[in-house]
Amino acid sequence: MEVTVMKNILGENDRIAAENQALFKEKNVYVLNLMGSPGAGKTSLLEKTMERIKDKVRMAVIEGDLFTSKDAERIEKHGVPVIQINTAGGCHLDAPMVQKTAVKLDLDNLDLLIVENVGNLVCPAEFAVGEDDKGVVLSITEGDDKPMKYPLIFKESAVAVLNKVDLVPFCNFNLQSAEEDIDTLHPGMDVIEVSCTKDAGLDAWCDWLLARVRAKQGK
Repeated sequence: MEVTVMKNILGENDRIAAENQALFKEKNVYVLNLMGSPGAGKTSLLEKTMERIKDKVRMAVIEGDLFTSKDAERIEKHGVPVIQINTAGGCHLDAPMVQKTAVKLDLDNLDLLIVENVGNLVCPAEFAVGEDDKGVVLSITEGDDKPMKYPLIFKESAVAVLNKVDLVPFCNFNLQSAEEDIDTLHPGMDVIEVSCTKDAGLDAWCDWLLARVRAKQGK
């Protein structure tokens, strides 16, 4: 019975995710579902991203968190529209949550919508929200074994951002090993090394993101 229930939940979620995706396509908005562990640096990456591209593209953020609005408050300071979703303990965002939230945004005046998912390396990868792409942020401090221990999130993502690379000399993290594992799980996947605190690799990340936006708009 548990398997049947899970299939029903995922099936209904996929149906609504398809509706979301159709809406975003109609409005010509590129949507990235950004995932990663708590503390991986997802919000910091978004802050650095906004500093670089908010004057180049019209963007908004949907923030997922269990209880607080702390991350949304950080985003709001950058002058970008942001809406908080609190899951009240739920370990991921799903398509119905995003559907109810997206209608509160002015989609006609957006090019880019980033959905920062709840901090988790497991559940968010299983639930589509209507995105064009998924992306995963992995912090150097988490260990280079994480891709193989949590393979689905890397298989499902179009890009992996390895954050806090400035800490490699101080952590037992083998960049080559991690990137080889990622390539094994998802051959040809884009992998971008960044450090939000040192402003390293962020131009490459923003170039990747802007290229996806332009492709969605046929430019």
